[in-house]
Amino acid sequence: MNKERFDYRTGILGSPAEVDAAEWNALVARQAQPTPFLRHEFLSALHAARCATPDAGWAPQFVTLADARTNRLVAAAPVYLKGHSYGEYVFDWAWADAYKRNGIEYYPKLLCAVPFTPVQGTRLIAADETARRHLAATLLAFAEQADVSSLHVLFPTADEAGAMTDLGMMQREGVQFHWLNDGYRNFDDFLSTLEQKKRKNIRAERRKVREAGVSTRRVRGEDISDADWRFFSRCYRQTYREHFSTPYLNLDFFRMIGESMPENLMLVIAEYEGKPIASSLVVYQRSENGSGGTLYGRYWGALEHVPCLHFETAYYQPLEFCIEEKLAVFEGGAQGEHKMARGFMPTVTRSTHWLAHPAFADAVSRFLDDEKHHIHSYVDELNEHNPFRP
Repeated sequence: MNKERFDYRTGILGSPAEVDAAEWNALVARQAQPTPFLRHEFLSALHAARCATPDAGWAPQFVTLADARTNRLVAAAPVYLKGHSYGEYVFDWAWADAYKRNGIEYYPKLLCAVPFTPVQGTRLIAADETARRHLAATLLAFAEQADVSSLHVLFPTADEAGAMTDLGMMQREGVQFHWLNDGYRNFDDFLSTLEQKKRKNIRAERRKVREAGVSTRRVRGEDISDADWRFFSRCYRQTYREHFSTPYLNLDFFRMIGESMPENLMLVIAEYEGKPIASSLVVYQRSENGSGGTLYGRYWGALEHVPCLHFETAYYQPLEFCIEEKLAVFEGGAQGEHKMARGFMPTVTRSTHWLAHPAFADAVSRFLDDEKHHIHSYVDELNEHNPFRP
């Protein structure tokens, strides 16, 4: 019996600019769980604005497969050679520390992820499942042959995580909090499904913002002015300043995505006496058929403190937008049990990991088994405190 042969040409690219944007985006659009963050425009902006570049500890090593006959792109993955573990949101600092204490180098490592973006979705972009399997195998072979300690695939789909574990990678689980649109007619309809105390608290929080004299406006991507972007960037930097850390992104990046993918962006701007004082940026994507889609909470900041303003700009205004636009899911980002009181429920996320050192791989495998049990118990406990009425 003749077996069909598949011939692919492998590429390791040092910049997103080295792959055709139209071919990349066409592949992304065909995925079961595409996100705006996988678009060529988003990844290119990270590189062009020097947010994810070698001098920032993010050296692009994008892995691509092209049909050897037509040279058409059939699979790709955003891969980076990392010199640190910042901006990943799946924490392996303890692993790096254990390597260091034993005199072994943990960096560089290979990372398949969207920089600074803890959003689950497709990571192995492919034209079909055959190409996806070849890409997964190529990614692991690349790691095995490179001078790296490890390979990490962050926030893939469940199917991709399964495919990578079938190849011998270890799977890790985490928890995020997502809001699901149950066909709500308006915000009050959503509130009516919550327990009385939760409903009362949300109304009180929104009232505090109004009574402080603060108003909000939503600005869709195509209407965001350069002044809006400059103001938002100030707010974003202020958030990092308050946490004594350095921001990952910059004004050039926000300007670039504002220009190249406005249909996926919205700013919420809070104003007091006609002056902007706070802002949040959300990213969203509608489903192919126009019904449903996902909104992603991303960045927030304020130049003046107003009680409960964070909840209004980063949660309640985006929730109203989801209901009005009939978006199905609001992913609230990394961590945050406080989101449950606002209708967000725990959701398990995944990552997969390969470590070259056998002894460390065995130790991490045992750690992940224990951690998995703790994660499941944690989710069960959270679900027992469901904020919705019985």
